[in-house]
Amino acid sequence: MRTLEILFDRVKNIKNDIFLSDLESNKKLLETSIGGKSVLVIGGAGTIGSNYIKEMLKFFPSSIVVVDNNENGLTELVRDLRSSNLLDYNPAFITYPVNVLSETFDKIFSRYSFDIVANFAAHKHVRSDKDIISIEALIKNNVYGAIKLLDLCETHNVNTFFSVSTDKAANPVNIMGASKALMEKIILSRKSALNVKTARFANVAFSNGSLLEGFINRLQKRQPLSCPKDIRRFFVSPAQSGQICLLSTFLGKSGDVFFPKLDFNTDQYYFRDIAFDFLIANGFEPSIMESEGEAKSFDLINNPNKYPIFLFSSDTSGEKEYEEFYDEDDQYVLDRYKSLGYLIKENEEINFEILISEFEALFNNKTAGKKEVIDLIGKYIGSFSYLETGKNLDQKM
Repeated sequence: MRTLEILFDRVKNIKNDIFLSDLESNKKLLETSIGGKSVLVIGGAGTIGSNYIKEMLKFFPSSIVVVDNNENGLTELVRDLRSSNLLDYNPAFITYPVNVLSETFDKIFSRYSFDIVANFAAHKHVRSDKDIISIEALIKNNVYGAIKLLDLCETHNVNTFFSVSTDKAANPVNIMGASKALMEKIILSRKSALNVKTARFANVAFSNGSLLEGFINRLQKRQPLSCPKDIRRFFVSPAQSGQICLLSTFLGKSGDVFFPKLDFNTDQYYFRDIAFDFLIANGFEPSIMESEGEAKSFDLINNPNKYPIFLFSSDTSGEKEYEEFYDEDDQYVLDRYKSLGYLIKENEEINFEILISEFEALFNNKTAGKKEVIDLIGKYIGSFSYLETGKNLDQKM
């Protein structure tokens, strides 16, 4: 089954060599920054985290500790790395299936010392916006998690801290994106005390849990495809996601927010077009259905060369029709690196204890709901304008 090559046949302007060029031109910096260093990667079993680790190992850190609450994902990561030659130089390498917010996680910092800490543990889906319970889990992971890691890094004299962000942090219309915008501010508030970086970037094609990975799963299970016909997104490959984050960790100055240099008009692609290419590449003629019910009842046995796909107009809360990496008020630099631009952000002042107490008061209030959380985030993120439709993604195929 063809997967990534289908997308990148279409997305012709996204060339891996631009990221490789920056990796090569900054090779000595990366060798000095990574070689012989001790590294902690949180959320390392996911698509971005695992590709970051693969890029990191090419510069020979002395040790890597990987944490993820997905035990099965960690198992596959170990098998993947041990089946490659990336660990052949025999660095200290160990994985822990631990939640970053747990007390058990704190013991990792007591047992090991780290030069570099990179965080990929995050709620990344807009579907987490649905109600106060899912929102509480999202905020605690994306916001509390960042605060905890920054505090541990300062206490234990870590030199470099990186935490991945999202393009949805630019002019956010959903709580997930706004939580990441708040996370950026939290990180920036420590940029004088630590070397801190973050990166906003595109959808990672066929990554764990993504809509495009869903296409593969639906085809394997002989279930219909379903996607919005009016939504377009930026895309990068899994390998590129690791390269972007590795470069962002070490280039520039503390507090810089990096993003890939993709063109707003030419480098965004509709899910519907990718879905059609996907089906055609796998030997099917797309058959457009008028409803979920019609798609699910399609006779695949008597139509072996056709495949049902339901295209709908997006009507779920928090969904932008397009994506962007910065807003018109941001100060950004596009001419320093071939593959990356970056935002220059001012110092932030956020009292972590007050912020957490405000959220805890909401989460402990049995009458509080989504609106109260939106209002509180808006206190910190002035550009946050939530897009509410009354529907969420759990109500769709």
